[in-house]
Formats: sequence, C-alpha cells, structure tokens
Amino acid sequence: MTDQAVDTDGVRLSQDPAEESGFLGRTRELKELRADIERAGLDTLSGRKAPRARVLLIAGRPGSGRTALAEELAAQVADAYPDGVLRARLSEPDGTRVPVARLARDLLTELDRTAPPGADEDDLTEALRAALADRRVLLLLDAVADAEQVDALLPDTPDCLAVAVAEGPLTGIADVRPCTLGGLDTKSAVELLSRHTGSVRITVDPRAAEQLVELCQAQPAALTLAGGWLAARPQAAVADLAKHLHAEAEEGSALDRVFRLVHASLPGTTARMLRLLSLAPAGLVDPHTASALAGCSVSGARTTLDDFVALGLLRAADSPLPEYEVPGCLHGRLTRLARKHERPAELQLARARMLERTVRLLQSCRAVTETDSPQAREKLLATPRDLRFPHPRAAADWLRARRPALLAAARLAVADGELDTLARRLMSQLVRAMVAHFGTQAAAPDLYGVHRLVLDVAERRELPREKAAALLNLADLDARTGRTTEALVRYRAALDAGREANDPYATGRAMESVGGAHLELGDYDRAADWFGRALAQRLARDERADAARVYGRIATAHTYAGRYGEAVRSWRAAIAGYRRTGDVAAHARALSELARVQEYAGRPEESLRTCQEAVDWARRAEDDRLQAALHLRLADTLDRLGDPTAAGLQRSAAERMLREDPADACEIRSAESED
Repeated sequence: MTDQAVDTDGVRLSQDPAEESGFLGRTRELKELRADIERAGLDTLSGRKAPRARVLLIAGRPGSGRTALAEELAAQVADAYPDGVLRARLSEPDGTRVPVARLARDLLTELDRTAPPGADEDDLTEALRAALADRRVLLLLDAVADAEQVDALLPDTPDCLAVAVAEGPLTGIADVRPCTLGGLDTKSAVELLSRHTGSVRITVDPRAAEQLVELCQAQPAALTLAGGWLAARPQAAVADLAKHLHAEAEEGSALDRVFRLVHASLPGTTARMLRLLSLAPAGLVDPHTASALAGCSVSGARTTLDDFVALGLLRAADSPLPEYEVPGCLHGRLTRLARKHERPAELQLARARMLERTVRLLQSCRAVTETDSPQAREKLLATPRDLRFPHPRAAADWLRARRPALLAAARLAVADGELDTLARRLMSQLVRAMVAHFGTQAAAPDLYGVHRLVLDVAERRELPREKAAALLNLADLDARTGRTTEALVRYRAALDAGREANDPYATGRAMESVGGAHLELGDYDRAADWFGRALAQRLARDERADAARVYGRIATAHTYAGRYGEAVRSWRAAIAGYRRTGDVAAHARALSELARVQEYAGRPEESLRTCQEAVDWARRAEDDRLQAALHLRLADTLDRLGDPTAAGLQRSAAERMLREDPADACEIRSAESED
C-alpha cells in the first residue's frame, strides 16, 4: 500500500513525495470565490475607497473539506499576492479560542517583525497592521472561532486578501458572502475513494461505490476514513463496507458512523493509543508523545502512528521531525471516546507520563549544550538513548520544531488551575532549554507567556511565593527589552508578594531590582536607597557574597550621581567582601571599577596603584580579557601623568594578550574610549 499523508479535513491528498498533490472537485465553489475577489464591494459601489482587505468566507463543518478548499484557492491566486501567504489557526483542536495577541505575535514573527514581549493585544494588532500596510499578502485564517478574531487581524489595506474558514457565518464583518460547503459531487467523491482503494475495486462495482459515497454523504473526511479502511483490507469489496455502514446505527453524522466503524476495527491496544492522542498538546503528536501516553516503546509508537496516517486517522505534519496532527474533525470524537473507555485516573496517569517525558526531553535538550560541565556530561550519559540528542544543533532543531507543542504542553500543565510539582518542573525546564539554545532576548516572547501562565495560576490560587517568582521573571524580561517603567511596577508587586509569603530571597531580589530599575531610569538617589535596603537584608542574613555585590551596585549609583567619595567607600566595602568570600575574579573586577572611580575623582596616582593591584588579581583569576582592559587603562593613566614610555609598554602588553582575538581587542578599545 502506498504510504499516504491524508488531510481528513479536506480533499487534498499528499501521496508519495515524488507525486504532485491533487485537489478534487469544488469547481463551482472555486469559481464563485474567485469571482467574489473581483466583485465591487459596498464601499466601491458607494463611491468610497475600500478601507480594509476583502474577506472571503468558506463555511462548513469540520471534515467538509473547507481547509483544503481554502488552500487550493490560495494556490490559484498566489501570483496576485507576491508577498506571500500567511497562515494562522484561530482555534485549538479542541475548539478553544486562540487569543488574538498570540495570533498577532505569531504572524509578526512570520513577517520577521518583533514586538516587545509584554505588548498587549492592541499594540500587537496595531504592529501587525503596520507591517502589512505596504505589503500584498493573502491571509488564510483557519478554524475561525468568531468575527472579533478576524476583525482584529484584518489588514487596513485593500491590497491584501483574507480567506476565513469557519463553521458558520461571521456576523459583524461587513460585505462578506459565505461560500457554504456541502458534499462533493459524485464523480469527485468516487475518485477520492479510488485513490485509496485503487481503481479495480471501484470499476468492478461502480454502483457499490456510489452507494458508499451516499452513505458517507459525500463528505471528504468520511470518505477518507472509508478509503483507509478499504486500503487496509485488500480482499474486502466496496460493497462489504457499504453493508457494514448500513448495519451501523443511524445515530450521528456520516463521519460519526464511519469513525465508529474504523475505531471498532482496531486492535485493543491500538485503539487505546488512538483515544489517548486526544491528550496531545495542540493536537501535535510525535513518537515520544504517543509512547508516553500509551506506555509503549518509541519505535512501536512511530509504527502505529504511520498506520494511523494510512487509515486517515492522522495526517503527517509539515515538520522536519516525525510529527503528526490530530485532525480537528476527529479531535472531539477521540476525546469523547477516551472519556467513555478510560477511567479518569488512567487519563490523568497518561497525561502525567506525557508531561514527565516532555520534562526529560527538555532536560536532555539543555544538557547537551553544557559540554564544559563534567556533571552535565555524566548526567547526559545516564539518560536513556531514546531521550538523547546527538549534538546541540539537533537539540535546537527539535526545540524549534516542537515549540508549538511545548508551549501548549505548558498551558495543559496548568489547565486545571493547579501548579503541582510536575507543572513547575515543566515550566522550569522549558525556560532553561529556550534560554540555552536561543538566548533570553530571542526567546523573550515565549518566556513571557510561560511566566504569565504561572502568574495567572498563582493569583487564582493565592500563592504569594509563586506569584513573587513569576512577577520577578516577567519584570526581568521587561527590563531586558527596554520596558523599564513596566518592570519597576512588577518589581514592586513582587516585593509585596514576597513580603506576604515571608520569602527573604524574593524580597531581597525585588528590592535590589527596584533599585536597578531606578538606576536605569536615571533616578540615582532612589536607586542607592533601594540598594541600601537590599544590603541591610543581605547583611542581616549574613549573605556575604550577595552583600559584596550590592555594595558594588550602590557604588555604581553614587558614581552616576557624581558622588565619587561615597562610590570609593562602597567599592572598598565590596572589595573587602570579595576578599572574605575568596571570589578572586569578582575581587579583580571590583578593583578595576575602584580605579575607574578614582580616575573620575581626579586622583590618577591612586587610580594607577589600584589598577596595578587589579592586574595582579586578574592574573590570579586567569581573566585575560580583564587584564588586557586594565593594561589599556594603565596606559591612558600613564599618558595623563606624562610617562609615554611606560604607557607604550602597557599597550604592548594588552596587544599581546588580544592578538589572537581581534574582536575582543576592538570591543575593549571601544569600551575604554566610551569611558
């Protein structure tokens, strides 16, 4: 049997990769839709220029082929939209409405446009409209939940076209005429069957084929399942399937009846795996997900998933990984079957196994980047082979491809309003893996969403400790992306939550972060005051390393305010703290900063001595970069003191240290010139 990836929500079939995909029927509907693109809108008829993109609506129940028709229309008119086709699915497989903010951000990402991680819905939709203002794109909006979603995403230019796919009319959007789908014409429906069964069984009994089409109400999804059932049974005649369907109860739609027959024909363990796929986040399944849900091997799960594709129960996802999609028209049916056949405890256990597998994959994904850590390497080697990644690039590719499913898993983990240990571990490992592979800046929008999930649960469940942690994480993202005012508000809220939870770590970090936000905003007096409050707490708890670091932050605030004497005293206190804790590298950096402040204060001789001492400590710390920077600073100081010969020697020493890395040399010279 030819391996097929079947779209059971339409009639577009992707067969063997060497063959072209084909589209069956819908000639009249395509003609009407293309004519609708060209017709004059109400604004044009009234003499006004159309202010927004035209909206075409394809209405039909899931399984009617509505998505396939929209894709075929997009393919036929693509040449008229040179800036491409943007796709978005506006509902989850279970029917949950996707927030407009998430949709707008994903579309902006497709357009290579960025928006602040904490931007709200209005800001994101405005940014999307601005990005589309000078483009000619076709926007394909699948599984629309309501008119408000379409209205929010609609470009403010008549040069764009929006094709919306929904179950019913979209009241509230002007000048939209729905193209409502029924069944396929008989010829196309029979052709769809023959693509699965081969032409012989259709040719020998054409009347049975037409009867089967009638029993399936010519619905593409029902015909696809019927064709898959026949393809798996080469000895069965088309009339045999028609008799089985006749014997089925009349309850439900044609798709219900065919699906019940297909499900009943599966072996028990296979049927159970199929039902449990309804738990897959975002309806996206990979072999690991199926393996964890069903409690079987990964290789066995993949074989079964491929069998489901051949039967029309799944479709192969457009992904570089082995990944599959649960068709939207089947998701609700699988959910109902799972609740009927599985006990609640079994469903809960399967969900926990799936999330636990996700946590372990994320741990492995992050661990493969920690090649310098013997502990990480040892932990990675102890990981089962099926959970390991061969190299960091493979892990990054997996993380990127599975991103929608991983984010959906995070939402699933807290969907019941709880924040149990498994949910916490999943959130933590997802954040760490994304930061390890993509960096905080690039991953900020997704990280923001994860921390927002934690905050929502913490607020609903009145968990002040978790609330403080989530607020601190969100504020850190705001601060890193230039939203300092918003960060300050969240840091203050985190401080209140930390005090409510009696959490000294959260309160100390919040006070220090409030000071950092004031420092960034240029309010140096308040910054020093808040750093002082954080310092008092660190000293009271005898947290020496943290206290030394906070002394340095106080010194920085005084330096920016021009209070060099107070800055010198604070840096000396920081240096004493690092000496007591034995932190050689931090000791060297603090001496370097003290020398800088002494230079600002007009005390070059003291600065020279401090800088020379800093070089000695940097050498002990084996920090070549800092040593080179200090040699350059010594050279500048010696020039000002009138000793060009000694200055030249210092520059030569710096050049020798940085000769192997010109980029470092340029960066250090740039930093020194800014000072």
